[in-house]
Amino acid sequence: MTPPHSGDPRRRRRNEDGETPRHNEGRQESRSGRGRRPSSHASRDWSTNDADQYRAGSSRSRTPSDREKMRAGDRRVGAGRAASQRTTSQRAAQQQAAAKRTEAARPAVAGQGAKKAVKKVLAQQPMMAKRLNLIISILLIITVVLVGRLAWVQVVWGPDLAARAEAQRTRVYVEPARRGEVVDRDGQRIAYTMAARSLTVSPTRLRDELREQEEIEASNEGELSGMSEEEQNEFLDERLTQRLEEMAEGIPDVIEESGASTTNVDSEQIMDKLRADTQYEVLVRNVDPDIAVEIANTYHGVAADHQDIRQYPNGAIAENIIGKVSMDGQGQFGFEASGDSLLTGIDGRSTEDVSTDGQLIPGTVRDEVEAIDGSNVQLTLDLDLQTYVQQKLEQAVDNSGAKMGEAVVLDAVTGEVLSMANTGTIDPNKDIEAQLADGKDFENRSISHPYEPGSVAKVVTAAAAIEEGLTTPEEVHQVPGSIDVAGVTVADAWQHGVEPYTTTGIFGKSSNVGTLQIAERLGEEKFAEYLEKFGLGKTTGSELPNESSGLLPALEQWSGGTFANLPIGQGMSWTTLQMASVYQAMANEGERVEPRIIDSITDADGKDIPQDEPGTTQVVSPETAKTVTDMFRSTFQEDPAYVQNGTAMGNDIEGYQLSGKTGTAQKVNPETGAYSESAYWITFAGIAPADDPRFVVAIMLDEPQSGTNDDGSGGQSAAPLFSDIASWLLNRDNIPTSPEGKRWVMTQY
Repeated sequence: MTPPHSGDPRRRRRNEDGETPRHNEGRQESRSGRGRRPSSHASRDWSTNDADQYRAGSSRSRTPSDREKMRAGDRRVGAGRAASQRTTSQRAAQQQAAAKRTEAARPAVAGQGAKKAVKKVLAQQPMMAKRLNLIISILLIITVVLVGRLAWVQVVWGPDLAARAEAQRTRVYVEPARRGEVVDRDGQRIAYTMAARSLTVSPTRLRDELREQEEIEASNEGELSGMSEEEQNEFLDERLTQRLEEMAEGIPDVIEESGASTTNVDSEQIMDKLRADTQYEVLVRNVDPDIAVEIANTYHGVAADHQDIRQYPNGAIAENIIGKVSMDGQGQFGFEASGDSLLTGIDGRSTEDVSTDGQLIPGTVRDEVEAIDGSNVQLTLDLDLQTYVQQKLEQAVDNSGAKMGEAVVLDAVTGEVLSMANTGTIDPNKDIEAQLADGKDFENRSISHPYEPGSVAKVVTAAAAIEEGLTTPEEVHQVPGSIDVAGVTVADAWQHGVEPYTTTGIFGKSSNVGTLQIAERLGEEKFAEYLEKFGLGKTTGSELPNESSGLLPALEQWSGGTFANLPIGQGMSWTTLQMASVYQAMANEGERVEPRIIDSITDADGKDIPQDEPGTTQVVSPETAKTVTDMFRSTFQEDPAYVQNGTAMGNDIEGYQLSGKTGTAQKVNPETGAYSESAYWITFAGIAPADDPRFVVAIMLDEPQSGTNDDGSGGQSAAPLFSDIASWLLNRDNIPTSPEGKRWVMTQY
């Protein structure tokens, strides 16, 4: 009987892991890829069975042959066992070799996997490199942008940002320079600067602070308890409005009661400014310093800022000359504008550091520069005379019904402007808007609005003819009622036949025909030469702004009718100042001196500033000037022949010789373009006294409706005004009376 499992090698030989070597071997062989060998277990099982059966039999029944067989079987068994042992050893050796081969094969397989992995990685390397390069590029671009931005901020914006930061921390305090005074020839103030204050506020900051105050007060008193946020906001808004209304109503009341400002103060305007979304508003200007400080101490957030205000103590008197300054203190009209560089000083300044709430940090004031006040200017103007002239001019316009009037008074020798007036002048101390609506303005029309002068211009013709020796005062001319000049017919203002007028009579009676007869002796070129000598067609150089040069056509532009108009004062335009300048040349022995308005200039240290001497032109000889001045006394005389009296007769001044000329210039009808038969500029220019000239007076009235002669001349409107002004001057200055003068013959029969 075969022992159980005796033939199963798996039961007899197991390795330490519990697996049979054959199984392992087979497994290894299978792994190594070799085929499995045929099993020899069958032969070994048969031999074993025989031996087992034999041993199992009874020993007593064994025969010798059996024992021999048994020994032979044993030998075979032993041999089988030996063979089996050899086979087992071989098998073990084979298994060990297989194991070694397996172990050796394993690294090879791993190495092959690693190589494949490397190859795979290498295959993926270009893609990874691209991704890596992209990431690096993006990072590089970001870095360059950040560095560039930083460099831009540092290099380009750096100075500006630094300056802004410095500006937020520093403040430049400006000390305004005082504007210079303007006085008349006697030192009377015409314009000066007075210290004042402006009430200013920061509306947005004020409202925030007032609201915060109300919130704290209401919280302390428990007024906000139990309210929603919306209810609290409505409550605080109402309290804030009450505070603002108190300020808007209280400030004007204080100013009005004290008369502390010349500026009209309106509560509604103040309320609008308090509600403005701005950082700075001027509530009221030109406030008395003491009252301004009182208001600033009373109302939270209101400041009393320094502000000088310009004062014009004489109101409308000389306002057309002096002009005014703008709200920022710059010259706007008149001498305030033309003399702005003299009157304006140089502001002082200093730099200081301030805290975040705008408070000065002590000890930080630096870079201090003191202010230099403007220069004081003394004008040639006579304020008393100016006052009188303006009053008389207004009366003359009212009495005659004229649209407006102008008057200029010059010193006969120096050419200094003593008075320059026109109607409709604004009073800077009153409501300017209302005055503008009434037709008043800041214009100085005596220098800015030229007009056709009329017969006053005949003095040029007379002076040129006498100077050129073409006539004498006593020469008699046969003067018809009209004359034809280059196809243009010109007639006298009164009808007459041929009359024997002397040269003096032609100008005393203001004959257009006789004047043109004398002008034809001169000729166009010579007459044009004298017009230029008298300074016509160009400004006088009066040191005042907006001066007109008038209108004088150039000789090459003259037409056939030009010479029929210019000698009698038509076809050209003068200003009233130019008219006065022409007669000043006659009064000053033939020398024309440029009119001037500035007498002297004194700087802030009291030192006189030198001025250029006015330009002069010797127009005619002293003898000619004296002759013409004497001839023009006939204007105030009665014609001994009683044919035609002087056009200003009846306007003489007792005890004084007067010389002058009336003028009546036709205005152009804008609808027809022709000269009007009913609209005139009435003019007069004269010298007082004629024997010892001291003053020259020029006057213009625009379309007076009464006070004119029947022939339209200005003997009864402009001439009386001249007489009034001259009389006032002669009496005030105690000018010696004149000797009795020659009575000129004007008509010789």
